[in-house]
Amino acid sequence: MAIHANTTIEGLASGQKLASLCAPNMQRLFSTFPDGPPGAGLLLLRAAIGGSLLVLGGTYLVPQAGGWSLAIGLVAAVSGASLLIGFLTPLGVLAGLVAIGLALVWPSPACRALPNGKLAALLLAVFTAAVALLGPGAISLDARLFGRREINIPRARNGDPEE
Repeated sequence: MAIHANTTIEGLASGQKLASLCAPNMQRLFSTFPDGPPGAGLLLLRAAIGGSLLVLGGTYLVPQAGGWSLAIGLVAAVSGASLLIGFLTPLGVLAGLVAIGLALVWPSPACRALPNGKLAALLLAVFTAAVALLGPGAISLDARLFGRREINIPRARNGDPEE
């Protein structure tokens, strides 16, 4: 039995299907999906950011809003929902940062509740970037769909692993 080294570009086997190359590999984006207290902390952080982005999206989705306001509201609402449930977190973070940047450029005509809204938007951007760097945590759909799995290999009758 000969052992062949994988010498293709970026360690990809030449026989892999194109669909597996296009699918997001969450294990490459995050080293772990922390559980316990760190996972609960990430859940709280994601919930605060997701809720804030949903509220931001709601302020732009008013009946008299124009095209840009509708687009900003939809991007903010979708990214907030994505972060809230922890589904495709890197894409939700990217969309959230885009929505926050657009909200800084075009303030919402419907919401003037915060006297220092730019500072709040910048803090929200910093927290969103923190989620991008830390990952979604174990209490998320990303961890369920893309997290590490335990593989049990049954032993043969003589005690050696099956070949």
